[in-house]
Amino acid sequence: MEPAQPRNFREFWPFYVGEHLDARNRWLHFLGTSVALTCLLAAAISGRPGWLAAALVGGYALAWIGHFTIERNRPATFRYPLYSFLGDCKMFALILTGRMDREVARVRAERARES
Repeated sequence: MEPAQPRNFREFWPFYVGEHLDARNRWLHFLGTSVALTCLLAAAISGRPGWLAAALVGGYALAWIGHFTIERNRPATFRYPLYSFLGDCKMFALILTGRMDREVARVRAERARES
């Protein structure tokens, strides 16, 4: 369920998680963020700005494929670009540390209590 207009990231986060319920979509995001970080590193090392464009394309393309083909929803980036970017970073960290599945379960349980 989309928040009317999130006032802060804390309000946005449950919505963000709800848009990423399928683990395959979350892993496409993780892969996309990994590609983006690798491209940013390549840009810093090589000094070639083309890597910055590759970071954007690589990062977002994989994530959007997950939304359009797996979740069948519209990426939150279109409505909430800053919060969505922060959500991608938080989800990347939670996947990296093995805690994202628990976060999905927590949000699902919270939604079930609300309905």
